[in-house]
Amino acid sequence: MTAIEVKRDGKGRIFSHVRKKWLIETPEEAVRQEYLLHLVNEYQFSLDQISEEMDLTGRGSASARADFVLWRTVQDKIEDNAPFVIVECKSDNVTIKPADYNQGENYARIVGAPFFVTHNSRETKYWRVKKEKVPGYTEEIENIPHGNASDKDIEELLNKLRAFKEKEFADLLHQCHNIIRNREKKDPAAAFDEIAKVLFTKVYVERQLLTRRSKTNLFTVDVLKGQIAENPLDNLFQQTKSHYSTDKIFDDDERINLKPATGEEIVRKLEKYNLSDTSEDVKGVAFERFLGRTFRGEIGQFFTPRTIVEFMVHMVDPQEGEVVCDPASGSGGFLIRVFEIVREKILADADRQYNEFKVSVDADTSLSEEEKAKKLKARFEEIQRDLDQSVPGSRLWKLSNRCIYGTDANDRMARTSKMNMIMHGDGHGGVHHHDGFLNVNGIFEGRFDIILTNPPFGANVEPSDKILPSEIEVSPAAERRYLDEYGELYRESQARVKAHVNKPIASLFKLPASEKSKIKTELLFIERCLDLLKPGGRMGIVLPEGIFNNPSLTRVREFTEDRAFLRAVVSLPPETFVSSGASVKCSLLFLQKFTEVEERVFRIRRAACRKFIEKRYEPEIAAERSRLDTAILAAKDSGNQEARTALQKELREYISRMEGLKTAESRKLAKIRFPYSIFMYEADHVGISATGEEDTNELGPNTNLPEGITRSCIEWFELFRNDPNALAGASS
Repeated sequence: MTAIEVKRDGKGRIFSHVRKKWLIETPEEAVRQEYLLHLVNEYQFSLDQISEEMDLTGRGSASARADFVLWRTVQDKIEDNAPFVIVECKSDNVTIKPADYNQGENYARIVGAPFFVTHNSRETKYWRVKKEKVPGYTEEIENIPHGNASDKDIEELLNKLRAFKEKEFADLLHQCHNIIRNREKKDPAAAFDEIAKVLFTKVYVERQLLTRRSKTNLFTVDVLKGQIAENPLDNLFQQTKSHYSTDKIFDDDERINLKPATGEEIVRKLEKYNLSDTSEDVKGVAFERFLGRTFRGEIGQFFTPRTIVEFMVHMVDPQEGEVVCDPASGSGGFLIRVFEIVREKILADADRQYNEFKVSVDADTSLSEEEKAKKLKARFEEIQRDLDQSVPGSRLWKLSNRCIYGTDANDRMARTSKMNMIMHGDGHGGVHHHDGFLNVNGIFEGRFDIILTNPPFGANVEPSDKILPSEIEVSPAAERRYLDEYGELYRESQARVKAHVNKPIASLFKLPASEKSKIKTELLFIERCLDLLKPGGRMGIVLPEGIFNNPSLTRVREFTEDRAFLRAVVSLPPETFVSSGASVKCSLLFLQKFTEVEERVFRIRRAACRKFIEKRYEPEIAAERSRLDTAILAAKDSGNQEARTALQKELREYISRMEGLKTAESRKLAKIRFPYSIFMYEADHVGISATGEEDTNELGPNTNLPEGITRSCIEWFELFRNDPNALAGASS
């Protein structure tokens, strides 16, 4: 079969090989004609097997016009038999959503096609329609049959084609993990490290293929066997490591520590799957399943269930340009989801810009069709340039390189989160292996619009945990780069930490009673996160429920209330983190740090409240002090030292008790004079069972609500945010 190529005439027109005519080259037409190349050159469909822009209803309805209709054979097309595949091409900057899949399925059902494809230059998905099932039932599959498939091929494809689902990928990773543990006698963590290195190598190879930098898939057993080397897989890993050398993901002497035969077996398991084509959601969920199943308590503490991540990210609602940090980033779940959601918003906005421009151009009757196409193409290319992630200063470059930051004290998890982010599209440059309490790179006080984190629970920050010089050292080159990026604020942030070198970490904070006292890690993270936020910044944090109701932690709660609005508290069921190896009952706390104006108003009102309470108790306290001072003097004059000591103690205790009373009443009055409502929600079903399996989810955003629940937690929160009084007496 003769290969075809895209033909342009240099006058703003593109050739349709199917319709055999020149067309005005709009961006949409370019997407369509470029995909035709894949159908012909790669899938071996002949042009005679394809129709383009075909009306599926026979009545000229533009609403049921398919981009491509493919028949299994030329004869089937001639005889008007049912088509084989329907292809729907979408705008490049739209994230393909269920509504688009539904449209493709509807078109396929109209004409009885067993397969359909949804495509743009960013994403291609393949689907199977099962005629015996009700409309809406489809199965995502890995690919479509080729145009020259035989009856046997078709039968096998219909029986075997299936999606690369999360469980399948998680099971595959677990199989690889077991192979390494059994053959190499490694502990779970060491075996995980090897899996991570191999996966990272595979993603690198796939990216080289996608960018045409490599013509051969090097990640196959056949290619590895054909190399003359002691450990071909490690050679490939060294190439990968070199490519990402500036990110310092691996130590310089790091290598794949597997026998060649073990490496071959892992490659054999993984080579048939294309991770670059596998949806990011599938990879993410599968990786989390693998983490939770493999490590539970050991590394499970770094794993926040996907449903909780999804809910918390949507609650803080990140926007383009906002800078986000997780100072205990673990496997990177929060950062990855923020990156995905903001990227989707940017692409949707780009599509909106183009469509608005298109409407204005189409309405301009003074322009010829060629002139309209030229204007549309120029505007589209301009928008695309501003989305090119490889171009410094573009919208997606800024998202990847200036908006996502994280750090974790566990080197394995820091490395994992960087690799995880690279697999999900990027943003890994701001992630570091570093103590989350210390400033590093762009992570310092007053920097962030959003903090999202699930800090480690239960451990203590001890007085012996000191700030070592090695922990804050940076090379002169790195310091120059950070100063260029962050300015004088970076220098000031480093100076604050340097001033406490060789002192306890607690000396940086206000919550610890003293430098010599220990404090729970999660309590110190509350202060750290508040410090990291900009004025007006938003925070979502997972905390043990005891922090919200333990009388001994009143000071922590008051410390928080003095710095931020408590926007929402969502209580989680006890089993939420059981599958991750933790049994602590937790709640989610959402805060918004005071702006400078709000903080000033709060301080003024609190001072006024204190003054009011002081004045109220002034006569009573003066009278009691006078009485006790007189009694103390009388005891002194009589030489009754015992009575004098007792009276002095009584006076001290009275003053202390009244100070506590005045402070409590001042705080109570301040809340009355600085009022706001707090959203409270107690959830029973959050999408994950105690065994880690999928469950109904009342948090949202989702459509899998428990029976009897009509609104998700997020929907209730939206109602509350618009009008707190609207929820009075309401129930789901």
